[in-house]
Amino acid sequence: MAETASKGQDYESSLTQASQSVAEFEDDRTGLVHKIQHALHVNPALVPLIVLILSIALFGLLLGSKFFSPFALTLILQQVQIVGIVAAAQSLVILTAGIDLSVGAIMVLSSVVMGQFTFRYGLPPEIAVACGLLCGTLMGFINGWLIAKVKLPPFIVTLGMWQIVLATNFLYSANETIRAQDIEANAPLLQFFGTKFNIGGAVFTYGVVFMVLLVAVLAYVLRHTAWGRHVYAVGDDKEAAELSGVETDRVLISVYMIAGLICAFAGWALIGRIGSVSPTSGQLANIESITAVVIGGISLFGGRGSILGTLFGALIVGVFTLGLRLMGADAQWTYLLIGVLIIGAVAVDQWIRKVSA
Repeated sequence: MAETASKGQDYESSLTQASQSVAEFEDDRTGLVHKIQHALHVNPALVPLIVLILSIALFGLLLGSKFFSPFALTLILQQVQIVGIVAAAQSLVILTAGIDLSVGAIMVLSSVVMGQFTFRYGLPPEIAVACGLLCGTLMGFINGWLIAKVKLPPFIVTLGMWQIVLATNFLYSANETIRAQDIEANAPLLQFFGTKFNIGGAVFTYGVVFMVLLVAVLAYVLRHTAWGRHVYAVGDDKEAAELSGVETDRVLISVYMIAGLICAFAGWALIGRIGSVSPTSGQLANIESITAVVIGGISLFGGRGSILGTLFGALIVGVFTLGLRLMGADAQWTYLLIGVLIIGAVAVDQWIRKVSA
């Protein structure tokens, strides 16, 4: 009997210790660190926004009015407008747990189609631009169809499409550049997004305005429409989304088509930015767009992130690039710091994901 009572006391003691452990665990889950994790999980654009503000403040202290001038700050926007537009397309794809390595090639081919259709075939610039936008959408549809219907991995499909579109670009254009003077004289519509205007000493372009409006529209669509919620659902768990009635194949195809269309608009903006139609421009846009997305806090695992964060990520790269250039630093320091930011962003993303584990 004494032995039985002793065992009972030991059992009660174990239960007490276990309950204390559970209580301690719950306390940890409601601690400051967990609250920070939860806040960042709910507002994924918060981290890149904080980094952006700190980087602006840092270079402002180091460079003073040289960096804080309206011209310098708007120059950052002008420099990141192409990457920002392409990164918006890349964001949609990565939110579905995919990746698109062909965005840069689609952008350039679309711009080449706009230029060649105008100057080689004599089509009105309006029709040539429409053909370029249709070309980008078609490339996106092929990507989406191969991924959704044929069930090929996004990395392989877009890697192959990158090579195909790049080769098509050079073969079709014969590596010929259409000069800025010819475009300005005969088809100024192609340079529309490069048109500048002043507001209080700050210089903006229509390309910058388009980038900001694009991000604002996509942010609203992703958060407040059924299609946007389906995009997140597909990225979070494709099988669960299918079981809940989401037509995942249609969502994927639409995402890649919209991404292709956005890249075609980036091609139009690229003509305005550089003034000419060059088949060799924008070759690193795929890597730069992924960089902006990752630094912007969108998870490479899909289903989590904000397109506003992507804009902040692009601006962070622009701030570091211009700030270090104004300081006279070697360009390699820019790549080094951006590499650190990429690794840091992925590490933070992994840490934030633990809140939902």
